[in-house]
Amino acid sequence: MKYLKLIRFQNLLILALMQVLFRYTYLKAATYNTLTPSNDYLSLTHFQFALLVLSTVCIAAAGYVINNIMDQDNDEITKPKDRIVGKSISESSAYNIYVVLNIIGVGIGFYLSNAVGKKGLFTVFIFATALLYVYSTFLKKIVIVSNIIVAFILSFSILILGIFDLFPATYDGNVIQMKKAFAILFDYAVFAFIINWIREIVKDIEDTDGDYASGIQTLPLLLGKTRTAKLVSVLIIIPILLLLFYITKNLLDYNYVFLYGLLFVIGPLLYCMIKLWSAKSKFEFKHVSTILKLVLFFGILSIAIITYAIKNAQG
Repeated sequence: MKYLKLIRFQNLLILALMQVLFRYTYLKAATYNTLTPSNDYLSLTHFQFALLVLSTVCIAAAGYVINNIMDQDNDEITKPKDRIVGKSISESSAYNIYVVLNIIGVGIGFYLSNAVGKKGLFTVFIFATALLYVYSTFLKKIVIVSNIIVAFILSFSILILGIFDLFPATYDGNVIQMKKAFAILFDYAVFAFIINWIREIVKDIEDTDGDYASGIQTLPLLLGKTRTAKLVSVLIIIPILLLLFYITKNLLDYNYVFLYGLLFVIGPLLYCMIKLWSAKSKFEFKHVSTILKLVLFFGILSIAIITYAIKNAQG
């Protein structure tokens, strides 16, 4: 159990589910091709895709491990009961786990890059591993930058599907279809980036005491908790307006998709915006953070709803 907590197993499950959902709902439909046995243009086999998910999960897990190693002092202040490294798992053991996870993740990445005939794509895995390490050891202490990096890493886990499943299979005959498929992936990556970026700032408000003790510069320490909470409340207007524009432009004809977006994404965002304007306690900020995590989950889940609605409409 302690090892599952170390790698934040629940978050990794959501990450894997997200990638599987995109691949076997949207990408399968968006790259439909009657001329191939698989009926799609996707470059990875089922087994290779499973390896891509495993590689992504391993690198993300390694990121959580190194973050836990570097966050020992902070965790002792903010969540002493939940602290893992230095308490239930030794620091040396944690480093060993970190190295093994990265070797597995990068090793699989090397195999996949060669399998799709794009050896240069191997650098994607090196970049992800290096970025997570630099974030935990250095960038995390830089105000705003740390939030942007965490948000980018999540959105990148969506884009990597396009890099490995769409890009290698693109040629002159299907380039328009593949560009459209990647465009939707990019839209979702932007959505994930914005929501996760906002959530990371809320988590900074929640962890202000620990960040102050660890010498980490965050917006709440510069502006104060109340001002930062109100700033985030205003920032939430951005994804709400973007989602309303996107839905009315592209999905207004699909009634239950529209209702799904209002009930499970836009509605909770409005709730968070109102809640943050008056939030004071750590419990309230943690509550908002949880709601934003659910917004992210239901937002990603909407790709399956939208794909089903479009296929139904087409007969």
